[in-house]
Amino acid sequence: MSKKKKESAPMPATGAGLLRFFEEETEGIKVRPEILVGMAIALIVICILANVFF
Repeated sequence: MSKKKKESAPMPATGAGLLRFFEEETEGIKVRPEILVGMAIALIVICILANVFF
């Protein structure tokens, strides 16, 4: 048996493969969720203020 098969145990079929989805590392920008929520709230506030003053 190859090393790859020995290292990864078979996953249960529940969740349509979602259990294995989070194991994969993807490339791209990494942003903490707190920062993303803060930026979204800031954008909403800026849009509201722009509507009120302009």
